[in-house]
Amino acid sequence: MTDKTMTPEDVVGRLRSGMTLGIGGWGSRRKPMALVRAVLRAGLTDLTVVSYGGPDVGLLAAAGRVRRLVAPFATLDSIPLEPHFRAARQCAAFELTELDEAMFMWGLTAAAHRLPFLPVRTALGSDVMRVNPGLRTVVSPYGDGEEFVAAPALRLDAALVHMNRADPSGNGQYLGPDPYFDDLFCEAADAAYVSCERLVGTADLAKEAAPQTLLLKRHAVTGVVEAPNGAHFTSCAPDYDRDENFQKLYAATGWPEFADRFLAGSDEGAYQSAVRTWHEEQTGEREAER
Repeated sequence: MTDKTMTPEDVVGRLRSGMTLGIGGWGSRRKPMALVRAVLRAGLTDLTVVSYGGPDVGLLAAAGRVRRLVAPFATLDSIPLEPHFRAARQCAAFELTELDEAMFMWGLTAAAHRLPFLPVRTALGSDVMRVNPGLRTVVSPYGDGEEFVAAPALRLDAALVHMNRADPSGNGQYLGPDPYFDDLFCEAADAAYVSCERLVGTADLAKEAAPQTLLLKRHAVTGVVEAPNGAHFTSCAPDYDRDENFQKLYAATGWPEFADRFLAGSDEGAYQSAVRTWHEEQTGEREAER
């Protein structure tokens, strides 16, 4: 089987400004943050980002890399509204296509099956139709004549997702409570890149959990990156929880200051080192107060 292992720099070297980029995970849960940070370092811009939005959206929006966002929300979960997304949106820094969660899922499903749209009942009678005047309805060709919304396919030039485990061929496994539609992101994309907490042999993927946790199939994956702690500061259960203290810092800190301290390094190692230093400082301050 083909060895698809890459570095974050290899991945972003295959991406281009102006692409439609799908980012897996959900809110502040199992986001491919190491790959998102690599996108920032690479200077890619004018992106259409498709995401169940979290800090991936916040980072890219605050850095001015987003031309258009397609999302049902942008949240940090324990902080309801992603603050850097909100700040960028309030000054009209990018276009927004807001779909409800179900329509978003069916849009990915349509793209995965290479269909132009799928008929759905969701959004009928809601403001989704009002804020997206380009949406169309279709009528069932059968005797019932029921009207549906034509949920447009969310085709992606590339997808970025994060798994707990993967093998070098691109099979990916989640060990937490939810797949978060990451398989659909990969199948809806022309190229899919998977970061993971740990690369293991193919036979080892079945040792930690049941076979149904093998979410990603190698045929839909272009490259695999081993990135320990690569979802930080989002959660990657059961490997680690969300770094709530760091998330609070991110939410409360102005973008230039946050980017200068944590994102100015040349690689992911510099980010992880800066985070460890910050935590050590916090521990020292708490001990000094005792």
